[in-house]
Amino acid sequence: MKILVCIKQVPDMESKFKVAADSRWYDTADLAWRMNEYDEFAVEQAVLVKEQVGDADITVLSIGPDKVKETIKKALAMGCDRGVHIADDEVSSREPFQIAGMIAEYARDKNFDLILTGMQSQDRGSGQVGILVAELLDLPGVSTVVAFSLADGRLELRRELEGGVKARVATGLPAVVTCQLGLNNPRYPTLPNIMKAKKKELITVGVADVLKVEARQQTAKLYFPEKKGGGLILEGEPAEVADRLITILKEKTAVLA
Repeated sequence: MKILVCIKQVPDMESKFKVAADSRWYDTADLAWRMNEYDEFAVEQAVLVKEQVGDADITVLSIGPDKVKETIKKALAMGCDRGVHIADDEVSSREPFQIAGMIAEYARDKNFDLILTGMQSQDRGSGQVGILVAELLDLPGVSTVVAFSLADGRLELRRELEGGVKARVATGLPAVVTCQLGLNNPRYPTLPNIMKAKKKELITVGVADVLKVEARQQTAKLYFPEKKGGGLILEGEPAEVADRLITILKEKTAVLA
């Protein structure tokens, strides 16, 4: 069984963020980096499947500058078999369709039985890439998965919907699955596995070899929300509060008497 896991390197969310000089992304200087939290669940699920079936082969893929190799190595230490680095220093300017297009182009002739991604990235948060990969490869795609079972070449999944509702979904392989928080408990790499990861294959693919789709959208400007004044709490009897509220609305807005 061949499995592809797609991961992203993101800043630690406890970092202090600044808008970059071009106002189109955040300033990447002086940030600590880590594996996207949702992707950790995807890596763990791939390793669990390998432990279940015994003969699975896991490729972990990440797009970005040279520093993303450190995040790939963590996935290798968690149990993936080889790493693929799509070298792209301009990854932050790529919109989700282009990111998905690069993944699909790499995977198209590899005959993967299962493709796993995180539900979304913590920095961009579009939640689009995994499902776009499924569409581009003409495969079934199931998003926001919180329960996973594989038996007889079929997946039995549970999706988390709005309001905490769970939906049951079944599909055959090959398929694309995006992983939600709580799907499993990602393991910590042990020291022996960290040492083994250093010897595992890690190949680099040039972005020009896989970037075959044009951007369909672009970020015009990135900025922090404007600070607004505090709220006003009105206390008292309902009739009195209503009168005061109407007076305030007349003073602050264009509400007519």
